[in-house]
Amino acid sequence: MITLALAGKPNCGKSTFFRAATLADAEIANYPFTTIDANHGVAYVRAPCPCRDLPLPGGAPGCGHCTDGNRFIPIGLIDVAGLVPDAHLGRGLGNQFLDHLRQADAIIHVVDGAGATDAEGNPVEIGAHDPEEDIAFLPGEMTMWVYGILEKHWAKLMRQAQQRGFSLHAAIAEILAGLSISPEDVGDAVRETGIDLAQADAPALVAFCGALLKAAKPMAAVANRADLAPDDLLARLRERGVPPATAAGELALRNAAKAGLVRYLPGDPSFAIPDRAALSKPQAAGLDALAGVMARLGGTGVQEALNRAVFGLLGRIVVYPVEDETHFTDGRGRILPDAFLMRTGATPRDLAFAVHTEIGEGFLHAIDARTRMRIRDNQPLKDGDIIRIVSAAK
Repeated sequence: MITLALAGKPNCGKSTFFRAATLADAEIANYPFTTIDANHGVAYVRAPCPCRDLPLPGGAPGCGHCTDGNRFIPIGLIDVAGLVPDAHLGRGLGNQFLDHLRQADAIIHVVDGAGATDAEGNPVEIGAHDPEEDIAFLPGEMTMWVYGILEKHWAKLMRQAQQRGFSLHAAIAEILAGLSISPEDVGDAVRETGIDLAQADAPALVAFCGALLKAAKPMAAVANRADLAPDDLLARLRERGVPPATAAGELALRNAAKAGLVRYLPGDPSFAIPDRAALSKPQAAGLDALAGVMARLGGTGVQEALNRAVFGLLGRIVVYPVEDETHFTDGRGRILPDAFLMRTGATPRDLAFAVHTEIGEGFLHAIDARTRMRIRDNQPLKDGDIIRIVSAAK
């Protein structure tokens, strides 16, 4: 399962974002370091389900695994404790929490878009702190953390580099294996930075570590608490490519939908109230205010941030494996029962291994369920493909 991490300074709304995305319990309070241990939960990315466009068996109205034609595919989500400047040196709660980011495939950097907390996470007046200062903070902290790991081994690596047949790229990748860094990633970072590792000084190595992180732990910022932010501040953040979000609004909507007070799917730009007479005056006022916020922001931004990380940063596509390509079902007759998040460029053979190792090892060929045509085992899959894997494995 793909895992995303929510990271940022204390008191920026990460735990609210986590609860909104997972509806899991997480302590929320208006002071720094409320989260001490990382919270783990399951969130979902949203994608259009292909069932509406298929000739389904028996004239079925849908696959039964989507909602209003939308498929919600599970991913892991980690709420990491707040990081303060110089956390890589042990400041605040220390760099033990940077270690939690090892588990993540990508990082959503939650920024206080209202500028209502200082660099340490202490509450200040709205707009008193510039959120743009926070945007560079997390990549910088992580870069210095990786540099600290590499620097401890650097003298030994330079001695070993004098030996015939020694691969410096492979050795660096081995040291940073916990970050899923490969020798190819090391080579890419060398080419991107133009650094000669054998002659690199400390600033050059820091730049090199920053390039490595872009490949191994891609991250994107989201401006939380945008409902409180002045328009000019939101405009500046949008110009920097940082979209707005209100995790508190999303949490309120998901709870209201759970209670049957509204009709809302995560990622919708608005919601509907089926029975306004059933609402109390405070509920009606709160929902009306939230409707105004969503109209201003274009939604709550929470689902969009998850989708952006998985489909944008990680370049994933959704592929549906089936056992019966004529009916789009598995062996038990369930229509499109599974949805797999595959990397862009993945092949039918890759999909076979994702389904099960034995299926992959016994892979024979694949069939496009829409065209009923056999496809090459090295042909890149497309988003929304429905594929039958033919394997020697039972």
